Amino acid sequence: MLQRPSGGAGSSGSAGAEGRPVSIGTVLNLLRDEFPEVTISKIRFLEAEGLVEPKRTPSGYRKFSPSDVERLAQVLRMQRDHYLPLKVIREHLDALERGERVPLPSPGQPRDALGLSEDADEAVEAAEAPAASTRVGRAELLAAAGVSEAELAEWESYGLVTAHPDGAFAADSVAVARLVADLGRFGLEPRHLRAVKAAADREAGLIEQVVAPLRRHRNPQTRAHAEATARELAGLSVRLHAALVRSALQQRGQ
Repeated sequence: MLQRPSGGAGSSGSAGAEGRPVSIGTVLNLLRDEFPEVTISKIRFLEAEGLVEPKRTPSGYRKFSPSDVERLAQVLRMQRDHYLPLKVIREHLDALERGERVPLPSPGQPRDALGLSEDADEAVEAAEAPAASTRVGRAELLAAAGVSEAELAEWESYGLVTAHPDGAFAADSVAVARLVADLGRFGLEPRHLRAVKAAADREAGLIEQVVAPLRRHRNPQTRAHAEATARELAGLSVRLHAALVRSALQQRGQ
């Protein structure tokens, strides 16, 4: 049985009795104690992305070694604890195999049920960070968020997650999908989140009114200042939203 070591990634128990290679179904059972939402489809996807390379029997069946199972567990931990894209995870694991020591980002601090930590630090950091140009494909978004195609399609129908014309998604869509999934565990359905999406669109519109004149300027430094201003305003908007929600909850609890 897999055991999560203290301090992050580490070794696990053998894949099967005496470390014999095991089938994908057995791998699923070994991983589910620590990762209850893992599916065979996700394991296959991680294989397709080059994160693990199980051997094949002459008849084509996958056989996973103990190191394959541990590598899958490391991938799932880094996705869950560090929110890393698969490309970064692959590079990190490859570096470890070469004997290099590569530090990982610190795991996020525990959040309360609604994700409203003090001053919404995590959300503010995301809002203030430079816009990521990286895009993810549909399959990668599904795997990273741990959701089904049906769930993603429903979120798209409500405008919570939107694909680009080429079918790819912005990197931020992964965070949005995970948060929508987390809220769903508390009974909040996509239709309940339409008001949140509408509020976010209005806040984005207000920020755009402030920075639009700067973005139209010919001076590159002025346009760069526009992007920095937009990020700062986004961070302040997130802080205000979190403070208002906390205040409203406190008033209702009195």
